[in-house]
Amino acid sequence: MSDAGLFRDELVAAGLLVLTGTDGIYGRSSVYEDIVAAVDGLAVGAALAEGAVSYRFPPVMPRQVFEQTGYLSSFPDLMGSVSTFTGNNADHRKLMDVAQAGGDWTALLQAAGANLCPAACHPLYPTLAGTLPEGGRRFDVAGWCYRHEPSVDPARMQAFRMHELVYVGDAAGATEHRDRWLQLGVDVLASLGLEVQTVVANDPFFGRVGRILADNQRAETLKFEIVTPISSAEHPTAIGSSNCHLDHFGEPFGIETADGGVAHSCCFGFGLDRITLALLRTHGMDPGDWPAAARDRLWA
Repeated sequence: MSDAGLFRDELVAAGLLVLTGTDGIYGRSSVYEDIVAAVDGLAVGAALAEGAVSYRFPPVMPRQVFEQTGYLSSFPDLMGSVSTFTGNNADHRKLMDVAQAGGDWTALLQAAGANLCPAACHPLYPTLAGTLPEGGRRFDVAGWCYRHEPSVDPARMQAFRMHELVYVGDAAGATEHRDRWLQLGVDVLASLGLEVQTVVANDPFFGRVGRILADNQRAETLKFEIVTPISSAEHPTAIGSSNCHLDHFGEPFGIETADGGVAHSCCFGFGLDRITLALLRTHGMDPGDWPAAARDRLWA
């Protein structure tokens, strides 16, 4: 069995994760959720110090907004679309006949006009249409996200939580936000006793064109990740990341800077579930046995 599979077995045996029959979709224990809440609290505190406006969005978003983000063209293999039944009684009987025969009853559903949210910050941008104040704006956004990449690796969940600190304004402000939050993120994570490093990275763009986009993203250093060993010492996992979007969201959502230019944006994200897993991997399955410094930082 892989190291990732063994680590998942440890988490399940400790009662921290509950298997559901689908890789990457888990139940969580109260102990696990207490750790997530404590890590989230650190992110909230950092956001308050920045004067960021706090928003929380549901795990679904309007399909039109999803399309405007460009996610469909860049990551079609990761998305989740919501479907529902819209037929009459006869259609319902057909649906049940297909289901009871073991057939694909989902083929009889219709799109519900909503998609599962792939990143916590995506629902924010359409709310910012218009002209920003001088100096741009800063936001604290968190929520559940979905990406379809089933795996036995517990650090690669299909449903997970992200807490993002977002800047929307001019290009210089976006770069400054990235640099500052990369250092703040490293400081926060290292204070929990995690061994972290910052690396240049790229998003998993789809297909042949996607490889070109990934190369460009790396060449322009638009994405950095803060990584630490979770399921593998040889291949550390990103537990935090910073993305400079350029005008990727400013253009489609009609967001302008105070001087009339198209707004740029940047987000720094704490991966709440991955940080929790990193703490469990590093310090052990019982938070009561963790080093005092980490416990005090989380639950002081």
